[in-house]
Amino acid sequence: MADEMPQAPQMPAKVQEVPKKFALITNFNISEKANAAMNVAERLLRGDVEVMVAAFNRDKINRLHRPRLSLTYLPLDVIYATADMVVVLGGDGTILEAARRASSRGTPILGINMGRVGYMAELEPDELKLLSEVLAGNYTIEERSMLSVERVSGQKHTIAYALNEAVISGGSVARIVELELYEQESFVARYRADGLIVATPTGSTAYSMSAGGPVIDPRMACFCVTPICPHALGARPLIFSDDSHLSIKNTCQREKMLYLTLDGRTNLELALGDVVHITKAERTARLVSMKKNNFYNKVHKKLHTYD
Repeated sequence: MADEMPQAPQMPAKVQEVPKKFALITNFNISEKANAAMNVAERLLRGDVEVMVAAFNRDKINRLHRPRLSLTYLPLDVIYATADMVVVLGGDGTILEAARRASSRGTPILGINMGRVGYMAELEPDELKLLSEVLAGNYTIEERSMLSVERVSGQKHTIAYALNEAVISGGSVARIVELELYEQESFVARYRADGLIVATPTGSTAYSMSAGGPVIDPRMACFCVTPICPHALGARPLIFSDDSHLSIKNTCQREKMLYLTLDGRTNLELALGDVVHITKAERTARLVSMKKNNFYNKVHKKLHTYD
């Protein structure tokens, strides 16, 4: 049996301004998540706060046969535009989506794990009592760097953002593609691989890690470029400073179209000769933290590093 991880001494969290307007985000089509969200709402409403839920979820909540709560139902865009904090119940994909939407205003995100791994979640379902700490302002904010991703296709420029990673690949068909990587217009490498991942430190524990990339402390100021199944012995992950300007060019002539995927959600087509420019975004994702040494505790508990 593996030894128990020693517990680091707990230090008092920095007192933050107490949020007055909470957005409550989950998939209300799943009864387990919907009921958990109502448990969260009940605890939050013990404080002098407003809990906002997307209007299209009103009927789903009414069908739960639970005591009616004083919830505010608004369009989802309005909720993200006015919330002081976004509470998300779900897996990493749900938290990622909420973090991207909230990043434009710098709204903090509190993730509650209702998925399998829940690496980005701060709380587990049996830790809802810690919501009282949020109502007391006893939490800190972790600033997580994001990617600004620009696709240049002829005269058309498309800009999007990612918290975890940007992936260029052949899409659902696993075929070798050909890509060229540049940094500040200087040639770095030519790849023949299933694809290429550019990950933030936050995203280093996701797809990049599965492809053989390193686990990076989110406090590090860097990007990681990880080839997916490269057809070359010398192709290894590369670490770049986060003030770098990375450019990836589609040089694959065999495939009609490659695909740029951001955080596993947004998909953009890449034709031959198209270029993807990646830099550090000016915006950040702001994650609520209430546990000290949180990153390494999660590495141990969720990724089983020490087993």
